[in-house]
Amino acid sequence: MSVTVLHVGKFYPPHLGGMEVFLADLIEAQRLQGLNACALVHGEAQADDPPWIIRVPVQGHLVHAPIAVGFRSALARAIQQFQPALLHLHMPNNSAFWALTLSEARAIPWVVHWHSDVVPSTIRTAVAWAYRLYRPFEQAVLERAERVVVTSPPYLEASEPLQAWRDKCAVIPLGLKEPARALATAHHEPEGWQGNGLRLLSIGRLVYYKGFETLIRAASGVSGVQLLIAGEGELRRELETLIQSLTPPGKAPNVRLLGSVSDAQKNALLRTCDVFCLASRERTEAFGIVLLEAMAHARPCIVSRLPGSGMPWVVSQARVGIQAEPQNVDDWRDAIGQLRDKPALRQALGQAGPEALRVQFGIQSCASQVHAQYAIAAPDTRPPQSGKDVLIVIPARDEAATIGNMLHQLHAAGWTHVLVIDDQSTDDTGRIAWEAGAQVLRPPLPMGAWGGMQTGIRYGLAQGYRAVITMDADGQHEVAEIPTLLRARGQADLVIGAFPERASRVRQLAWHWFRQLAGFDLRDLTSGFRLYNRAAMGVLASREATLLDYQDLGALLLVRRAGLHIAEVPVSMNLRVVGQSRIFHSWLSVLRYMAATTLLCLARWRV
Repeated sequence: MSVTVLHVGKFYPPHLGGMEVFLADLIEAQRLQGLNACALVHGEAQADDPPWIIRVPVQGHLVHAPIAVGFRSALARAIQQFQPALLHLHMPNNSAFWALTLSEARAIPWVVHWHSDVVPSTIRTAVAWAYRLYRPFEQAVLERAERVVVTSPPYLEASEPLQAWRDKCAVIPLGLKEPARALATAHHEPEGWQGNGLRLLSIGRLVYYKGFETLIRAASGVSGVQLLIAGEGELRRELETLIQSLTPPGKAPNVRLLGSVSDAQKNALLRTCDVFCLASRERTEAFGIVLLEAMAHARPCIVSRLPGSGMPWVVSQARVGIQAEPQNVDDWRDAIGQLRDKPALRQALGQAGPEALRVQFGIQSCASQVHAQYAIAAPDTRPPQSGKDVLIVIPARDEAATIGNMLHQLHAAGWTHVLVIDDQSTDDTGRIAWEAGAQVLRPPLPMGAWGGMQTGIRYGLAQGYRAVITMDADGQHEVAEIPTLLRARGQADLVIGAFPERASRVRQLAWHWFRQLAGFDLRDLTSGFRLYNRAAMGVLASREATLLDYQDLGALLLVRRAGLHIAEVPVSMNLRVVGQSRIFHSWLSVLRYMAATTLLCLARWRV
């Protein structure tokens, strides 16, 4: 491990909380990826703490903020001990402001992880007053930071503190460990469920912004349901009083507060509940990492339709739940009744969770995207084990419907060096690609498919990559087949991923004609799923290659003329989109394509 990153966070497990769960998972993933990730947090040292974590004792709290008088000196010692190449500051965290006062901290780049705004609450006026003192330091940290990581597009759009720093911001959703690892601790049998009613579960600190009052009132008014709330906090007595007031005399309450639970108990509760609920009513609830934990256990969710929060975005992206208006008891009651009465809907929403977690919200994908931000903030933090081996190049025009999911799949599979050529799209293709963590280039004039590919090849050459893989943006190429191309790179300079089964009669006619004309013994002449090594990249970055209209045969002819080797390997494709060719969609288009490419073959194939 040659590169060190120092995380400055609030707390760390066994302290309970969403930020703490995420920080632990992120550090574990980063260390597996080759970074020497260390942490400075609040709390008392634990007997089993690894040497890369430092905890600073807390003397008290002021408006939910920990006060640790020794944090500044601990930060200075941590920088001296670990010699980090970069500071990763997790906000909100008043102790992170000490970095502004230390010359050794200011001497290295900062990445800020923006977990939440400090919302000037209309519910707790003390928070609003405290924010007046907090804001100048917050803005000073943002000004000093090289990059700012935000957890969802809606939160970035609604965050007033970030508006002046939008050019530094990158959207990277929070991630969680693979479901199997989360489920491994779920064998504990939970206590609290009674009877056979629909089991509702909510987890969180009993604080003002969580909206437990709304959830309790809604659940108390629905027959055939029971609600368990796991967590401890300042509102415990107030919520117990509310539950008692809503329970008819002589009946047992259908809502119970469990208090603080262990990690094993939490997973057991998630495993055995029917629906998970998150009723938060202020944007202090920025994302809801507990939603990912519920998804790991295939539980459907009900969340507040809270403007500017990431909660509804997560549920919508993952298709794992429904939404209810914040603080609207009747709307929450209707949502609970809907999932109570529709077991098939509950099952469908729940089953979507593990797949969405794997594809969109896995911790490895999150860690890879965070590492890409490190590389921008501090180039010396680029992954040492991968170097610049393979660059994925994706030309795209008006592919907003597919590009995001494709990039999520790439990142989940560990492919973080991705370049999207946004060829004058009229939709949100470029924005979606950027928010998904890809490098995006937008040429000032339309380039066409080959122009985009050649731009990517030239970029790969200039940046020192040893190979480029081109893929279409419509999702027809399976990300899982990339290793198939890589396995053949030792035997060829250009590797083609072939799927001739997709061929229509028009496509078959074109292929047969060009096989005869050019003499290629290839089954799929128009595949855009290709690997080019450095030698082939050099040939196809030439001025002569710029004259090509279509890359299919022209690239093959130029590579063959240069004496390089071409190989074809069979690959699978996404059958839902196979056949939606933009070249071979009509007889007129195929005749135009064949005429142009025939002239190219006649001019070049004998040379």
